[in-house]
Amino acid sequence: MKWVVRVVLALVAVLVVLFLVFRMPDTNAAAMRAKYGAAPSQFVDLGDGLTVHLRDEGPKDAPAIILLHGSNADLHTWEPWARDLKADYRVIRFDQVGHGLTGPDPKGDYSRDNYVAHIRRVADKLGVERFILAGNSMGGKHALAFAVAYPERLNGLVLVDASGMPMLSPESLRTGQPKEDTQKRSSGNIGFKIAGMPGLNRIVEQVTPRSLIEKSLRQSVSVESIVTEPMIDRYWELLRYPGNRRATLQRFAIPYDALDRADIAAIPVPALIIWGEEDRLIPVAAGRYLDEVMAESTLVIYPGIGHLPQEEAADRSLADLRQWLAALPPRAARQ
Repeated sequence: MKWVVRVVLALVAVLVVLFLVFRMPDTNAAAMRAKYGAAPSQFVDLGDGLTVHLRDEGPKDAPAIILLHGSNADLHTWEPWARDLKADYRVIRFDQVGHGLTGPDPKGDYSRDNYVAHIRRVADKLGVERFILAGNSMGGKHALAFAVAYPERLNGLVLVDASGMPMLSPESLRTGQPKEDTQKRSSGNIGFKIAGMPGLNRIVEQVTPRSLIEKSLRQSVSVESIVTEPMIDRYWELLRYPGNRRATLQRFAIPYDALDRADIAAIPVPALIIWGEEDRLIPVAAGRYLDEVMAESTLVIYPGIGHLPQEEAADRSLADLRQWLAALPPRAARQ
């Protein structure tokens, strides 16, 4: 029996040593702001202890577009769109709480309602009454929820490989035809899977190897050429921005909160739905589901593209976006 105890103690000692060797500390907040928060970045105080990192570019009197990034991403994911659109639109993008240089929510609130409230607070702070709202992945869920709560604030809605709809059945994942499921489907992204594993995820709060981030990114896209060394560094460093890893665990501990079909169907706002046909995180059947349910929608599917069409197919997605924007009713072209 003594040898069993010795073996257990030896294993514990090895694990402690490995933890100390491979532990990744938080990045330095000031260094991260200098690296990723230079002009045209702003740090805007929204009150209640919350300061949001955002970029507000383009003519201030032009039609406004607010861009929402996905889970564990940041405002830089929209760089190709922002660089093009700012010539004709007021382009606003910000790091949502628990992400990027905004960091954790002061109250630790990562509910869908809180994210929706932050969209409204950013728009109000910047004096934007009506705008087009675009979101990728998790940002798409928040955009959908905002459209349900505040449709009068929106001129249009752009959903890029968005989450937020009811989960789809295994049959729909095989056939590509939308059909709801009562069970939560698993993610095809190793980083997201680990973040949702009780116990193991707490280790990742301290041990976050760069190789894990790289693998997670490569699993998310089909055009792997966009996964550059600077991109991997940005995701890795900003995940380790003080408080963001704990925020990630808190977010993934919240049960999936899908919007009701009836609420989605009642959104009275024109919608452009963009989807990568090879998305392994949120399958193209989800895009078809939204197109089927929403009252006024246009669906565009890109063969050979994964979860980040705004980066994997930047030129094509921009062309489709601009064509859709040009066709919006006149009232939707005004702020």
